[in-house]
Amino acid sequence: MNIYNANAVSQVIPVKNVGEQAPPLMDKFGRRFEYLRLSITDVCNFSCQYCLPDGYQCDTPRNFMSAPELNMVVQAFAKMGTKKVRITGGEPSLRNDLTKIIEQTANVEGIEQVAITTNGYKLEKDLRKWVDAGLTSLNVSIDSLDPRQFEQITGDGRLQSILKGLELAVELGLQVKVNAVLLKEFTDPQLSLFFDFVKSNNITLRFIELMQTGDNEAFFNAQHVSGESIENKLIDLGWTRKHKAQWAGPAKVYRHDDYLGRIGLIMPYSKDFCADCNRLRISALGKLHLCLFAEKGIELRDTIAKSLEHDNPAYLMTEIQNMLGQKEATHYLDKGFTGATQHLAMLGG
Repeated sequence: MNIYNANAVSQVIPVKNVGEQAPPLMDKFGRRFEYLRLSITDVCNFSCQYCLPDGYQCDTPRNFMSAPELNMVVQAFAKMGTKKVRITGGEPSLRNDLTKIIEQTANVEGIEQVAITTNGYKLEKDLRKWVDAGLTSLNVSIDSLDPRQFEQITGDGRLQSILKGLELAVELGLQVKVNAVLLKEFTDPQLSLFFDFVKSNNITLRFIELMQTGDNEAFFNAQHVSGESIENKLIDLGWTRKHKAQWAGPAKVYRHDDYLGRIGLIMPYSKDFCADCNRLRISALGKLHLCLFAEKGIELRDTIAKSLEHDNPAYLMTEIQNMLGQKEATHYLDKGFTGATQHLAMLGG
């Protein structure tokens, strides 16, 4: 199944002067895109069971976009109304120039939030530098609060260091989210630990349904569990649904008066999950992905180079606006369609 429509009608806009704003990014379904997920590498140093069980395999070119290329991408999106940029990987902190990338992103006119999604292994060491550079929010993947299970799931034994980094993030005033993938084998025994954690920590814990990708079908079939059971438990225990914040992702977030933190649920197999999609993705190799599970990325590297050559993001803005007409209404995950996404490290989820 091809979720791109080659005959989709898209509005061709002219190249504008660098100082001019373009029409806001809006698709044919009326969805506005003010949120960019910007991958800066597909390399990861963890070997999570659901993503890279055999560790990172160098099977694609590692000619990742340079800091100037990344800056041009952000400039183009900002001029089309993007307010929030999330820097992702792989593991973004494996790039030595991450602090510079955060700083230049935060300094682009129109960008109001700079976030990062990380496995957390450099939090203790580098978080203060990232905050000084302009980081405003942080997502950390922690699939278990039990050190042995954490290492079993991720192949890494640094849970205590990651938790210390998380404490520092709260202390520094960042918006902090913890992502935990729901796995049938591990989640139920961990629920009480996660609930206790949220009770005393001002963070948002988000349970994410395991998603099928190109290389995890057997694992998906064995470990996938719906988030509905947890949602029903929250409601039964008196948790109430929060109003969705501006530029927020697809999570349903619940709060409780007796808990300092919040619990969210990301359920991509639920009805109408894509109805309020607000994000686009650029891969570390300079491809536009209209959906995490699109059949292919759209090559933008040459256009990025042209915009850099002329010091004018309008060339890139025109290309992105024209390609947005190909975005479809949904991802078709419920039909087993995973597109080109072989593993989540390709685009940072």
